[in-house]
Amino acid sequence: DKETVDFRPNYDGSLEEPSVLPSKFPNILVNGSSGIAVGMATNIPTHNLSEICDGIIAVLDNPELNSEELMQYIKGPDFPTGGIIQGKEGIKEYFTTGKGAIRLRAKAEIEELKGGRHAIIIKEIPYQVNKAELLETIARLASEKKIQDISDLRDESDRDGIRIVVEIKRDGNPNIVMNQLFKHTQLEVSFGVIMLVLVNGKPQILSMREMIQCYIDHRRDVVYKRTSFELKKAEHRAHIVEGLRIAIENLNKVIKIIRESKDVDTAESNLMKEFKFTKIQAHAILEMKLQQLTSLERSKLEQEYLELIKTIELLRSILRDPKKIDGIIKEEIAKIKQQYGDERRTKIVARVEELTIEDLIKEEDVVVCISHHGYVKRMPLSTYKSQHRGGKGITGTTVKEEDFVEQLIITNTHSYLLWFTNKGRVYWSRVFEVPEGSRISKGKPAVNLIQLSSMEEKITACVPVDKFDNNLYLLMCTKKGVIKKTNLEEYSNPRKTGIIAINLDPDDSLIDVKLTDGKQEVIISTKNGFAIRFKEENVRPIGRTGKGVVGIRFKSKDDEVVSMEVVKKDDILLTVCENGYGKRTKVDDYRLQSRGGKGVINIKTTERNGKVVGVKVANPGYEVMIMTEKGMSIRLPVDEISVLSRNTQGVRLVKLDEGDKVAAVANIVPEE
Repeated sequence: DKETVDFRPNYDGSLEEPSVLPSKFPNILVNGSSGIAVGMATNIPTHNLSEICDGIIAVLDNPELNSEELMQYIKGPDFPTGGIIQGKEGIKEYFTTGKGAIRLRAKAEIEELKGGRHAIIIKEIPYQVNKAELLETIARLASEKKIQDISDLRDESDRDGIRIVVEIKRDGNPNIVMNQLFKHTQLEVSFGVIMLVLVNGKPQILSMREMIQCYIDHRRDVVYKRTSFELKKAEHRAHIVEGLRIAIENLNKVIKIIRESKDVDTAESNLMKEFKFTKIQAHAILEMKLQQLTSLERSKLEQEYLELIKTIELLRSILRDPKKIDGIIKEEIAKIKQQYGDERRTKIVARVEELTIEDLIKEEDVVVCISHHGYVKRMPLSTYKSQHRGGKGITGTTVKEEDFVEQLIITNTHSYLLWFTNKGRVYWSRVFEVPEGSRISKGKPAVNLIQLSSMEEKITACVPVDKFDNNLYLLMCTKKGVIKKTNLEEYSNPRKTGIIAINLDPDDSLIDVKLTDGKQEVIISTKNGFAIRFKEENVRPIGRTGKGVVGIRFKSKDDEVVSMEVVKKDDILLTVCENGYGKRTKVDDYRLQSRGGKGVINIKTTERNGKVVGVKVANPGYEVMIMTEKGMSIRLPVDEISVLSRNTQGVRLVKLDEGDKVAAVANIVPEE
């Protein structure tokens, strides 16, 4: 209405429409915009109204302000759904170039529930994320076990806001689950910014500073045209009022001219001739009501004229001075901020938090227990208390009927685990991925952690690895006495379903795997009490799918390998038998042989001792962990176990309940 913008024909030419709306604030920045055309697209995020107003005023005050300096006033996007922007790099990029990407996260907190359980409470979700689809994604990931430890998922959102509850299992880590949710769902998204706009009808990508400048130029043009329109209107009214003043001052003469005129046109012409009125003034005099002839109305008319003169002078001064136009823009922007400005909803953190699961897991020594039926768990090493030789022990794990603990690993939560099975396959995981359990819990099926190829496949060895060094080797031994050495690097990236670690004969199985530097000595021990010691260098490295070579030959058909140890000359070996007896023997007592021999007597496998269960290095200061088939465990300082010669029966290590037998043994190496 004030001729501030140009008009153009609409799509069919039937109407005129404004080419652009004279908005008092940059709507495209405050409310954002997105769209796709042929060969181009725009995606402008929403911003905080108060910050945009501050930025405009700052540019008006300092025209030299650049895009980076503008970030002091406009912090970045401010989405109506809140959330957290991770890092300022993306903001700086699109502020300066007009294009960039920002990482937006949901606002989530961890709350403690009754019974020591935890829940993740999601209170804000990223902009343009569909809540229903988000819930569906979380539920699907939980059912597919891609995100474990979620016990329940609820939507408690109402008119007061969003509230999504993700309950965590009792033994689950809420920090890990939250990290996985950010990684695998739309709780964290990347918002790509393209500041593409039409400038004088041409598409251009603008920086934030250029966007603000375009708005200021637009407002300057609007204010100038509006002021010009108001000046024209004031001058027009002043012209009329000036004529009315003259008419009132010469009222009798004006009335006489009107009365003597035969019609309106004649009266108008006579007035113009007598008083030098313009046609507009003469017409206004003829339209004047009689009430305006009162002294009060005459006074009002005089006052109006004086105000019009002041207004005209003010408007002319505005048009002459660009600074006054900028002042009007600042005043109007400040008023909008005061009326409609609000607090920022989206939080911006200074740096991107690239949290890995390792960052959320405390680095500590743990015990990994693997049962005969494939149940696994990990527990802090501090769970076990050291006991003296011959003690009854404490319950170390609860297992299913007819199940027993078959393997015990001492490792660190941040290490890698190579899971080797009796079928000669290997699986890759991290120690912290092993479900944590209590001292009396039975653990969880290993199939939840790794995908075993068949029901007959069982985990028989688990090697902790800090990093996959090509100077290290994996030394493997089978039940039939076959030994194989392969470079560790060949096992760095197994598939989920596992890869071949060693090719086995149909009646053979993998029983042990060690990590070495390729220059150690090896002792292979058998169930019937024999052992062979030879140099590892006698075993040449072969490829991952190779079969291996003979490590030991058996004296009887019923014998089989129970243990393989990598040793040094001054090491001491601990041999444990199934009936709870055992002994320590110096490695030097076992003569060095070539691989493939029948070995020497390690311990007498009498009726009292039973068959050999395991042989471990047990040097002074070490402690050993012995576990039985019924789940009892005992931790012993090895210094309390006698050092005896090879061909002896040994001493009692642990008292067993009737029908119970030793199932596994592992040593605990003290920290240096």
